[in-house]
Amino acid sequence: MTKQTFAEGLKAGLQTTWTLGKIIFPVTFVVILLQYTPVLPWITKLIAPFMSLFGLSGEAAVPLVLGNFLNLYAGIAGILSLEMTVKEVFIIAVMLSFSHNLLIETGVALKVGVKLWVVLVVRLGLAFVSAIIINLVWSGGQEIAQYGMVPQQQENVSGWGSIILMALEKAAFGVIQLALIVIPLMIVIQIMRDLKWLDVFSRWMAPVTRGLGMKENTSMTLVAGLTIGLAYGAGVMIKAVQEDGVSKKDATLAFIFLVSCHAVVEDTLIFIPLGIPVLPLFLIRITTAVVLTMAVAYIWKRNEVQKERKLGYEQTH
Repeated sequence: MTKQTFAEGLKAGLQTTWTLGKIIFPVTFVVILLQYTPVLPWITKLIAPFMSLFGLSGEAAVPLVLGNFLNLYAGIAGILSLEMTVKEVFIIAVMLSFSHNLLIETGVALKVGVKLWVVLVVRLGLAFVSAIIINLVWSGGQEIAQYGMVPQQQENVSGWGSIILMALEKAAFGVIQLALIVIPLMIVIQIMRDLKWLDVFSRWMAPVTRGLGMKENTSMTLVAGLTIGLAYGAGVMIKAVQEDGVSKKDATLAFIFLVSCHAVVEDTLIFIPLGIPVLPLFLIRITTAVVLTMAVAYIWKRNEVQKERKLGYEQTH
């Protein structure tokens, strides 16, 4: 590894950290503040009447709101505070797998160039539809879920000064955590790029990316998102769009895939202590990701062909 390779990787890591940090820090800070205001309880109360559509009780709105505004860990903390059936916990787990950390990850998607309506329709649509289907087709899981871990105690914070300080600390920690992952990742990717390993890797992944309707240069984006998550994988995606010629179409398709199935190991394992079957959870995510991405790619390609035919017809007439 040359000094130039290290320097370029470090620069890319710092730039990506800055780009994503400008989203993560303010969103985390504001949402934590909202926890100590009537806003989040009001939102929870507002959506509680709709929970029956998904086979859930009104109080299930609590983990859904926490998970979507914050992250999966906040959603799990909300689950641990309630007594629910295995079926209810499983439905919430599937919903949060598709739509957790909505504010930050939507902001990241916009940085990549994915349209807002695509992000919201895919993420919320998958969460709602999956919950309705599971509620209708699964008649089991009526026993009370046995949680295998003790919920963390809420911090005793009083006074707006302490609340603001805590929010600043957590927001800063979120950016530091991002940097500790993204910077080494970008350095490794730069080394692989200079050694031409990425070319080899792209050839290995070619059948998968082509099968999903994307070009080979999207492979690193998919692997990063699958292994370390959507927000961190987006750092690789941003760099790929800028330097590797990944098209907006492929970036959108990759994001659609990763929305359905990102950080599959971590996001699956953390639900094990909740006493739910995690293998079906994993299979639902990976199957949805493959089918949805291939369907969107097919429709996109068909529309492109129709536009080309229409343009050719207009030019000849």
